Amino acid sequence: MNRTTAPPPEPLTEPRRARASIALVFGVHGAVSGSFVTRIPWIQDRLDLSAGQLGLALVMPAIGSSLAMPLAGRFVHRYGGRAAVRGLLSLWCLALALPALAPSLPALCAVLLVYGATAGMADVAMNAQGVEIEERLGRSIMSGLHGMWSAGGLLASAFGILAAHLDLDARLQLAVTALVLLALAQPVCRGLPDLRAQEGAEEPPRFALPPRSSLVIGLVGFCAVFAEGASMDWSGVYLRDVTGASATVAAASYTAFSLTMAVSRLAGDVAIRRLGAVRTTRLGGAVATAGGLLVVAADSPALAIPGFALIGIGIAVIVPLAFAAAGRIGTNASQAIAGVATVTYTSGLIAPAVIGTLAQATSLTVSFGLVTALAFALLLSAGALRLAERNSTGENVTALEAERPSGKDLSAI
Repeated sequence: MNRTTAPPPEPLTEPRRARASIALVFGVHGAVSGSFVTRIPWIQDRLDLSAGQLGLALVMPAIGSSLAMPLAGRFVHRYGGRAAVRGLLSLWCLALALPALAPSLPALCAVLLVYGATAGMADVAMNAQGVEIEERLGRSIMSGLHGMWSAGGLLASAFGILAAHLDLDARLQLAVTALVLLALAQPVCRGLPDLRAQEGAEEPPRFALPPRSSLVIGLVGFCAVFAEGASMDWSGVYLRDVTGASATVAAASYTAFSLTMAVSRLAGDVAIRRLGAVRTTRLGGAVATAGGLLVVAADSPALAIPGFALIGIGIAVIVPLAFAAAGRIGTNASQAIAGVATVTYTSGLIAPAVIGTLAQATSLTVSFGLVTALAFALLLSAGALRLAERNSTGENVTALEAERPSGKDLSAI
């Protein structure tokens, strides 16, 4: 079969503005998430929820996201990339005010379904837009974009912690925060390129199964997100119960791990450009595995804390690379990104429960042995992210990419 190399995509007319705008979009999205998380205890106290009831409610955003993410492609097809991101991000900002207003557990579950649905659709649209901007720039930017998401979450969580410390009513605080972020989202989205579907392009289906190739990529993201979720939720408990850390050191572990992730993602594009996606993933897997081994062997905070830091550094760029690779499968990028997002988000959902169940049956040390094994799996599965190498080097690296039509249907993003 004769293969021809697809010509590079048209360059952006305002590349700096486009990159800055999509980075700020990620920051706003992360800020919504960070604002909500800090007020979960207030919501639990107001509704007098048990741990089990709260756990049930917190499953709802993941369910809502999974159900709604495939719809993002239709919004982009009908309204164009810029309008779709602006509209969906605006809905996500407004949804922030809803959970604190719920008067009961059933209402909270219903509200969190909506909250998750808007989050998932905005997530797919902005990641697809990021992939397209990265492709037109000709260099890796996805890791930095996800770093901006982490930074936005950290900044917003700081305000949320301050509001909780001042005993502010979460209904007022989240409503005001939602309006501020909504107002910020409008000028931010104005700088996005107005990517539109080709004339006469067929509208994407409402619901469709993701391509199998995206599921393979999703499994790589699954390993990384499992390690991330386990470390974020259980590092403090591990430091306290296994290594005998003080309450202050244990409580600070989440913030330290989050900062490590954010900094590594912001700096990750440099490594990706120099090493390529596959080598970066293998290096990250090796670093995360070393960190996991250090955690498992730790008998003091002085060993465990560097171990968790290495896990964070190692997995930081994996999910951005998974989205970048998914966005280059065929012409329906939104469907592939939604598939990868569903698999990775499922991992983050089940990781804390799996770690807790395994720890109860054995020990936390054994639980983090599983985390270490999944980190090692990144070394073996890194080849699935080869599609993400296209713009880390500026070259097409696979036959699949060579066959990709040059006139890509932008409704797919």
